[in-house]
Amino acid sequence: MTRSVDGDHGMTKRLTTALCAVALASFGFAATAFADPTNAADVKSVAGERASWQCAQFARLFSGIELFGDAWTWWEQALGKYARGFTPEAGSVLVFKPFGPMTRGHVAVVSQVLTDSIIQVTHANWSPVEGRRGQIENNVTVVDVSQSGDWSKVKVWYRPTGDLGTTIYPTYGFVYKAAAGAANAFRAAKTATANAFDSATRAALSAQIADALR
Repeated sequence: MTRSVDGDHGMTKRLTTALCAVALASFGFAATAFADPTNAADVKSVAGERASWQCAQFARLFSGIELFGDAWTWWEQALGKYARGFTPEAGSVLVFKPFGPMTRGHVAVVSQVLTDSIIQVTHANWSPVEGRRGQIENNVTVVDVSQSGDWSKVKVWYRPTGDLGTTIYPTYGFVYKAAAGAANAFRAAKTATANAFDSATRAALSAQIADALR
């Protein structure tokens, strides 16, 4: 599932909102509050006094996305359970493919979306902090360097060098908090809204043409 921005037409927005509300209600889908990835206090609260974290362990607790096992397996595990896509959203989890010494992949929670190609993430066990592995870093810059702009290749800021460096990491995409069923309902609602709007537009144009021919 690739996320996209709704059209600018006011009627479409209102219809989409109403239809989505009905669809989500029919699925019994309710939002659940998790830690705010932009809030350093929330990071500290979730992390507690633990000395060392694995990336998947921290991402699961911090995002509320209940997936387990090696980081790279989260992409397939999410299928049918959570929505997936290639557009970053705050609170979603970016899943990295195994690459070089990173044999188990990596996962990072999106803190903020800054531009179409720049985000910040909060993650664990990436840079050594004060000589220690397994530490948490808040609001770390990640840049999309893929040719197609689909976040399939990224560069990640690395604390020891204070730079993005030259390493390009392959990724699968983003896992969103929304349940797969709710995401399907959302897509169905958008399709129904678009079809209804198209029908209304055609009817209005037909009426205008008929008036012009009188």
